[in-house]
Amino acid sequence: MNDTALPAQLEEIAEDFRAASSQMKLQLLLEFSDELPPLPERYAGRLDELERVDECQSPLFLTVEVEDGASLDQRSVNLFFDAPAEAPTTRGFAGILHEGLDGLSAAEVLAVPDDAPMRFGLAEAVSPLRMRGMVAMLARIKRQVRAKTAG
Repeated sequence: MNDTALPAQLEEIAEDFRAASSQMKLQLLLEFSDELPPLPERYAGRLDELERVDECQSPLFLTVEVEDGASLDQRSVNLFFDAPAEAPTTRGFAGILHEGLDGLSAAEVLAVPDDAPMRFGLAEAVSPLRMRGMVAMLARIKRQVRAKTAG
């Protein structure tokens, strides 16, 4: 496992999950699912403008907006997700990433280690296929940040 530190917000969430029993992990995941903000009006009904994460077992769409700034440290990142209410695990993963990464700088988001989802101790509570979905969400977020900050 890569030993790059997680951003403080994400590390705090990871610590909560690692300290929880398997049953409590699922409960925490449901809380993150419930707290996932809805898409802003400008994206409502326009999923074709978002990127679908095919690795997720449920239809999950995401997009990233990066604010202007002189450097990656000054460009803040905003994340937007769309996942059906009947997909609480997928929504929970999106909620964790939203809570842990939204508002960070592009530099901070790009520095998040690719194995970050594995640091939550969730593998004992959810299937490997679901974990792959969360890893894929993070990869898409970082790819979009790179694309939107290139040049």
